[in-house]
Amino acid sequence: MSATITVHLVFHAHLDPIWLWQWSAGLDEAIATCRSAADRLDNNPDIFFTQGEAWVYKQIQDCDPALFARIQQLVRAGRWEITGGWWTQPDCNAPDGDGFRQQIQLGKDYFQQHFGCFPDSGFCPDSFGHNASLPALMRAAGQKHYVMMRPQEHEMALPARLFRWRGDDGGPELTTFRIAQSYNLDQEIADPAKIEARLRACCNGLPAGVTHTLCFAGIGDHGGGPSEKAIAWLREHADAFPGMRLVFSTPSRFFAAIANAVPTLPVVTGELQYHAIGCYSVHRQGKLALRDATQRLTQLDSVMPTLSDDQARCHQSHWQNVVFHQFHDTLGGTCLASAYKHVHNQLGAAEAWAEERIHYELRQRLTALPDDPCQRLIFFNASDRPFAGWAECEPWLAGKPWHFRVIDDHGQAVPTQAIPCEAVIGWRWLTRIAIKLQLAPGEIKALRLVPSTDEQQPATTAAGDNDTSAFPAPPWRMCNHSHSAALDLSQARCHFGGMDHLLPELALIDDGSDTWSHGIDRYADTPAALATWGAPELSFTGPLLTQIAQAGRIGNSDVIRTFRLHHDSDAMEMTIRVSWQEKRRVLKLVLPIAGNGDNRLDAICGGASKRPLDGREYPIQGWTAVPVAPQQRLTVICPDVFALDATPQRLRFTLLRSPLMAHHAPHPGGTLDGVSSDRGEHHFRFRFNIDKASPNELWQELYSWLRPPFFADLTRGMPPA
Repeated sequence: MSATITVHLVFHAHLDPIWLWQWSAGLDEAIATCRSAADRLDNNPDIFFTQGEAWVYKQIQDCDPALFARIQQLVRAGRWEITGGWWTQPDCNAPDGDGFRQQIQLGKDYFQQHFGCFPDSGFCPDSFGHNASLPALMRAAGQKHYVMMRPQEHEMALPARLFRWRGDDGGPELTTFRIAQSYNLDQEIADPAKIEARLRACCNGLPAGVTHTLCFAGIGDHGGGPSEKAIAWLREHADAFPGMRLVFSTPSRFFAAIANAVPTLPVVTGELQYHAIGCYSVHRQGKLALRDATQRLTQLDSVMPTLSDDQARCHQSHWQNVVFHQFHDTLGGTCLASAYKHVHNQLGAAEAWAEERIHYELRQRLTALPDDPCQRLIFFNASDRPFAGWAECEPWLAGKPWHFRVIDDHGQAVPTQAIPCEAVIGWRWLTRIAIKLQLAPGEIKALRLVPSTDEQQPATTAAGDNDTSAFPAPPWRMCNHSHSAALDLSQARCHFGGMDHLLPELALIDDGSDTWSHGIDRYADTPAALATWGAPELSFTGPLLTQIAQAGRIGNSDVIRTFRLHHDSDAMEMTIRVSWQEKRRVLKLVLPIAGNGDNRLDAICGGASKRPLDGREYPIQGWTAVPVAPQQRLTVICPDVFALDATPQRLRFTLLRSPLMAHHAPHPGGTLDGVSSDRGEHHFRFRFNIDKASPNELWQELYSWLRPPFFADLTRGMPPA
């Protein structure tokens, strides 16, 4: 005879602070739901309520202090359980490692300060997949359990509903429970057959010997918590279902009940994917804004560990806003178009505040430098990581044309090349320079400008003034000095890293899926259109860099691509600028390859993940590496791309999607006044190479693009004109 299964009924409310409503409606739902939950606890002394997300508690603390004090008392009494413990329920793919650690730490700090506790269970039932770095990040924060729901049974097969999850072989483990069907139950109370079916689903798939399971009950997605009707019905039917016993419980009680079984649970290694592949790339503006705000605040933390009281309050507020907008619907791009104005405003404010603080900090540090008769170019690596790469700046030359050398503290010339300035103007004294730098974490480097002889002057780069003798007309081909990197647009071929390649090409793909791309794991292989290109133009050439540009069109969208070669590098750099005007289409950059294996390595939150070359869509965080020969990999640094699919024959980087916003199947969409996502201008950067770079080296390349040095002009000590 099979053992009776104890079903731990957890009353909670799934609160989406922003989704099909503005954030202010989420504020109202949080307050109303928690007030209702407190009332239910007062009326029913045998039940418990469970709620996570520090953001919810902070809103109540600010808006209804009496209710907040009431909740604190219920927590102390053991009637109200805090689970999850993070600031919100984030997207678990798109935030980077620094941002995710802040997500957990800010929640932990809040709950320890105001409730004297931090739960050992993470709780993300609605997040759209879970990256392989999470077990290590959570164990480092003191958490050992995890509750999730997506991917569901039809999206990813797991050996059991309850399992030990680790990111990689031998890595830290989380005891993980996958919710059956839904995190809500209240809607089924009117239909006993549906309730029994849900309860049976919660019991299915349990490992051998485990006689406890979890079932979440409450109203969502807009709050509400348990109803009196649901509480009474479940109490009355505690023993009504053969083979099951219903008990009012909490996640911590469930995990305590199964603690002895943990060593025998099956082990799952790697990321938990996939669900809603469209969310990897849709609403790119929000993803970029969150990325940039996270980078600037992280940089500020590395160079200003001590802040004044006022600065510390602003700092905490901005970080709280940033991790709040990691929320899975917000960052996943599924919210109302009108709801994103508030999101972008807060993220932009966070980035601007951090950037200002770093600039002010740099100027204050510069006061310690002695006077100098030469103008100085100041580069500040405001980062906890070294910088190695190219920096660009436009020093103020007081009306003088560029006629200088750049020298270091030892009087040695620093490789520098003038390139076109950003302004489209004919003033020759407005100059932009590219300069190759290596900076230690936190280093400030002062370089001097000294007059140059004609022979020493870097090559001019304004269009029409270049030495183009190495180029046919028009410039369909170019190569660096060592011929280790080359390009032939007339043949759509390139050479980098010691190997020949076909050029990457833009492809337009029809996409009839909803905002989430529900029900699919990839986009169509056959493109609806390819880009067409006009004649290329030489942007600039010189002793260090050469670049050509080419305008084109794909579908209804104008595009410009540039190719840049460095004369001391085997790599090829490419940028794409798109004026995106499509509806219900996907734009991919397709790079033909000759894969030498079945797997690739992709950057993910705080680490890297080995993935099959199976053609499925995956989230990425700025680089990928694919074996193409023994001991050699094709590496692509792509800081502005968030999704990729790959086979042994090609890589397809997802640049843009344009579904209707907040469109959920099976609604057919098609309303005339619907808003298509991501229309407008977008910029992308790529670096292609063949090398043996380690994941740490690839991360270093990526961060040198994401965290360029801060620049300042310093003229103190120069003689008067």
